[in-house]
Amino acid sequence: MAIVKPFKAVRPSRDKVALVSSKSYEFYSPAELGAKLNFNPFSFLHIINPGYKYHQEVSGEQRFQLVHNRYVTFKENQIFIQDDVPSFYIYESIDNNSTFCGLIAATSVKDYTNNKIKKHEETIGKREQLFENYLKVTGFNAEPVLLTFKDDENLSKIIKREKKKRPEYEFSTTDKQLHKLWVITDDKVKQQITEGFYKINDLYIADGHHRSASSALLAKDLASENKNHTGNEPYNFFMSYLIPESNLKISAFNRFIKDLNGNSVKDFLVKLNAVFSIEHKGQQIYSPPKKHHFSMYLDGEFYALVLRKNKYNFTDALSKLDAEILYRTVLHPILGIDDLTNNDRIGYSQNKTNSIAIKTKIDAGLFKVGFGLMPVTIDEMKVVANANLKMPPKTTYIQPKLRSGLTIYEF
Repeated sequence: MAIVKPFKAVRPSRDKVALVSSKSYEFYSPAELGAKLNFNPFSFLHIINPGYKYHQEVSGEQRFQLVHNRYVTFKENQIFIQDDVPSFYIYESIDNNSTFCGLIAATSVKDYTNNKIKKHEETIGKREQLFENYLKVTGFNAEPVLLTFKDDENLSKIIKREKKKRPEYEFSTTDKQLHKLWVITDDKVKQQITEGFYKINDLYIADGHHRSASSALLAKDLASENKNHTGNEPYNFFMSYLIPESNLKISAFNRFIKDLNGNSVKDFLVKLNAVFSIEHKGQQIYSPPKKHHFSMYLDGEFYALVLRKNKYNFTDALSKLDAEILYRTVLHPILGIDDLTNNDRIGYSQNKTNSIAIKTKIDAGLFKVGFGLMPVTIDEMKVVANANLKMPPKTTYIQPKLRSGLTIYEF
């Protein structure tokens, strides 16, 4: 019984939406970011980089206040306009390889705290608190949490029907993606969507664990300050992009280690052989074909590693994940990596296509050894979440990646 409701989004004017919306901040190189800020005065990046206008670095609450001020300026200049009525928003992105389509809506903090919205990643307290402070000072959130749910025929029919209408937005971006957004204002359709989600038992966070956790902190904080708290205030909800699980795309993350923890290459291979059968692939680029198989690149050569299952104990859903297996059998006991969240000896890169990234980074001397894994499946992710277990960091690279500033949720 998931609570999903419409809200009054603040959105770019139709004529400026292609200029305003942006990728998430971390996806821009410094050169790309500078170009956007220099040549596009309407970019949402100007709001989250308020110091750029003044040619100075700002941080902490001073930065948060300047973000708020820049946001207000965009609203005053009618670059952003708030909808008159609560609405649902169908958002679709299309590129050469994939089409993603889902619903932007407000989801319940109560569902999050009651574990109706389920998590599969651990969060870091300091990051939760930092983003809560950001939300409280700025008063808005511009990037939805990515949630997934079991495919529902009735909801799919509603979305398919609404997509036959002219979209409010239809624009392309320089990364060769086509973006479309439909605004649903009809009360009957909104009721159908709300009732449709009410019949769904659980929602799962695909991406945005810290944003969700920070929204829960904010709701608790603001409720304690509000003597007239009812539970219906905007801070009791957070903006989400809800997408059927069949439309979710999950890729793996490669792991890289800077050294062999004092082992020679020969000694390292001997220790590996106690837990894995090893096949030397030489210069042949190799990617793991199935679960519990791993690729390894070391000293200019590829190896295929296959877990010796009689040497490893499967105890729960977490223990069956390849990322956890690699940690328990190699990263921790052999390479001395204890804390995966705070160790500069380990690096990661998403692997959407092949194993070239492993070879490139090792050959460049940035790391000593690299490992490639099979992607986690949606079913594995759900089983881990249902068991209240948490995956290791950087276990999943999940698409779609959402744009900032397309719809904004105010608290």
